Amino acid sequence: MQQDLFQSPDYFSVDDLLKEEHLMIRQAVRQWVKQEVSPIIEDYCQQAVFPKQLLKGLGTLGCFGPTIPEAYGGGGLDHIAYGLMMQELERGDSGIRSTASVQGSLVMYPIYIFGSEVQKRHYLPKLATGEMMGCFGLTEPDHGSNPAGMRTSFKDAGDHVLLNGAKMWISNAPFADIAVVWAKDEGGIIHGLIVERGMEGFSTPETKGKWSLRASATGELVFDQVKVPKENILPGVKGLKGPLTCLSSARYGIAWGAIGAAMDCYDAALRYAQERVQFGRPIAGFQLTQKKLAEMITEITKAQLLNWRLGVLKNEGKATSAQISMAKRNSCEVAANIARNARSILGGMGITGEFPIMRHMMNLESVMTYEGTHEIHLLITGHDITGLDAFK
Repeated sequence: MQQDLFQSPDYFSVDDLLKEEHLMIRQAVRQWVKQEVSPIIEDYCQQAVFPKQLLKGLGTLGCFGPTIPEAYGGGGLDHIAYGLMMQELERGDSGIRSTASVQGSLVMYPIYIFGSEVQKRHYLPKLATGEMMGCFGLTEPDHGSNPAGMRTSFKDAGDHVLLNGAKMWISNAPFADIAVVWAKDEGGIIHGLIVERGMEGFSTPETKGKWSLRASATGELVFDQVKVPKENILPGVKGLKGPLTCLSSARYGIAWGAIGAAMDCYDAALRYAQERVQFGRPIAGFQLTQKKLAEMITEITKAQLLNWRLGVLKNEGKATSAQISMAKRNSCEVAANIARNARSILGGMGITGEFPIMRHMMNLESVMTYEGTHEIHLLITGHDITGLDAFK
């Protein structure tokens, strides 16, 4: 088992901007990652297996739906606390953070804001503890960045509806107990439905052969004349507003999470550069190595400040979806660049499982794509500042 020596970089004393509660929550998750995730994650990644035994710990820590009110089993925490939790989880591994993000932002969140009181009381407490796990069905084989073109649909059949279609690239799908699925009714209007494992015609085949997020469970959702009770339809929203609202919540968590991966790569590269001796001295003493390390800490610091400010705006109810898109895209780009530069500092050792860098680098290729691609987020910012829609 590997020893986790991570020390968090904080070049501009960003911790001074955090409340004592934030620091305590971050420390609790960081310690759990060091004890439970870091020692095993490389082996699980190599085997392409999700460590399901971690689910209980994630629930106990409150990483599932931390901003959901306590009355429904959540933590009742603010958005900065949520961001810090995601940062620490992704510092351990993007796949672990993805599992928590999906559960909280894409399953519990839509049930909380769009669900009936009966739905909230029935599902949210079990989802908060991890007793029940969920997934989010939006992306389809032919419709990723254009969810409005989805083909998954349902028809009225009395006291239930008949759901048909397929979703793909779904985190948590292979083991999820429920799926929050977005589908069109007979009039072409999008609704959210809670589909439960065991419903006849509902299957979740696992996606194999991934080079990224290997320690995460990914699969498809297939619906063949699935009978879904009408009481499982989310009553509080119609149209694309539903899934897009959820995606904004998830993107916020990714903005924090990706910087956790960047911090881990930087920390590993810095330590290695100080210890690795070539030409009679540590490679940290060479100009090109210092250039890489200095640029890494600069970009991490800028992203930390951006994320903190976004968290403040989110707590005040002022954060826009466009601002969240900017932060998500920025963090992913920063993290991917840092991972590549960190790998170069480690040379050949950087591609081995002895260090976390190559695993983070591969994971970040997925993180840059899901919940809105890098290019789509640029266009969201472009639309926001020009008022002109480049999507059509």
